[in-house]
Amino acid sequence: MQHIQISNAELREAVAAEAPGAFELLAALVARPSLRGSESAAQELMASTMLELGFDVERLAIPDSIGDDDLAGVPAYSYEGRFDVVGRMPHDGGRSLLLNGHIDAVPANEATWSSDPFVPVIRDGWLYGRGAGDMKGGFSMAVLALRALRRLGANAGQRNLSFLSVIEEEYTGNGTLAAVRAGVSADAVVLPEPTNLKILLGGVAITWVRIIIRFGGGHAESSDRIAAPAQVVSTLIGALEHLEEEYNKELKPPFDAIARPYNVNVGVIRLGEWPSSVAAVAELEIRVGHPDDVNDEQVRATVHAIVADALRDTDGPEFEVALHGFKAQAYHLVADHPLVHDVVRAHVDVHGEAPSSELLGSTTDARYYVNQLGVPALCFGPVVRNMHGSNESVELASIEAGALTLARFLLNYFNEGGS
Repeated sequence: MQHIQISNAELREAVAAEAPGAFELLAALVARPSLRGSESAAQELMASTMLELGFDVERLAIPDSIGDDDLAGVPAYSYEGRFDVVGRMPHDGGRSLLLNGHIDAVPANEATWSSDPFVPVIRDGWLYGRGAGDMKGGFSMAVLALRALRRLGANAGQRNLSFLSVIEEEYTGNGTLAAVRAGVSADAVVLPEPTNLKILLGGVAITWVRIIIRFGGGHAESSDRIAAPAQVVSTLIGALEHLEEEYNKELKPPFDAIARPYNVNVGVIRLGEWPSSVAAVAELEIRVGHPDDVNDEQVRATVHAIVADALRDTDGPEFEVALHGFKAQAYHLVADHPLVHDVVRAHVDVHGEAPSSELLGSTTDARYYVNQLGVPALCFGPVVRNMHGSNESVELASIEAGALTLARFLLNYFNEGGS
């Protein structure tokens, strides 16, 4: 492979020249809501972007049978008509690299936003919109790096590189799992997730659980004499807080580096239909972060016992506790891995200082590559605010800064790893 020498000044100039187009792509992605089950419009934009960059593009169908995979999360919808997008460059025998990002975004409560979450707005150097931070800003960063290299005539990014845009990272991980099962991988993987220009090395095990309790309900006049769903839910929340305390009591490496890695979050509560009616059904959806020596079924059984205890003094309403969504294993890439060293070296080269590395009490699709394939994978991406919250945003300057690092990394990776 031909080695092309590019100075930092040349690289910085190319990134600056291509940045407006990358920000336009980001705005266009935000304007295409890609909530669970409605990802196709944004995926088609990623497909056309990959084509423009010179990739051979495939829309990778996800079989409904992926839900039967031992590593799959529990899906909520059919995968008919939904797909990943994978772009491939020619392979010349040198070492390969995969860029993996997710197109899906979480729902937004529009009433809590300063503006429409799906109409991108730029204020004070930040672009606001649902998914702007997590993680369409990362797609913008990766595309910016590749366009800057192309502008300079570099062949890094023109061979031995794959680019993957997946669905359901926020819910099951089944998009990346389906791609892995279809053979989409490489010698190393970089995920441009929002990391505030730090290197994310790993995340904890996560299980989602749904609780449904059928009380039967009744007139508010009888609320002192029949099961009180609101009080039961309050008791449950207290017991789940205690479970979180138990999980965080004796932390083991490497996650003892996080002050509180295992959060139990009650993300959804559905209770009641009418002020003068006692609620007939209570439904809770819970995200449980937990140690990796606790498996998904143990989490479900523990929550089942918590619900049974909370209902002990009632008339015994029917209830069920089921897994849904995430069944994610913990993962960890060691800090002294050569891939980490390569990204650090690139960042130091263009910015003059080393990025810090960290673990988080969350997860990413990197877990499949590290755990199942033994392929090194890490996350590195732009600076964001309010991920999953109101007025989510990404700092545009950090997209440029991250693209500089990624472009330098690509140059080094392919120059030094050719055939």
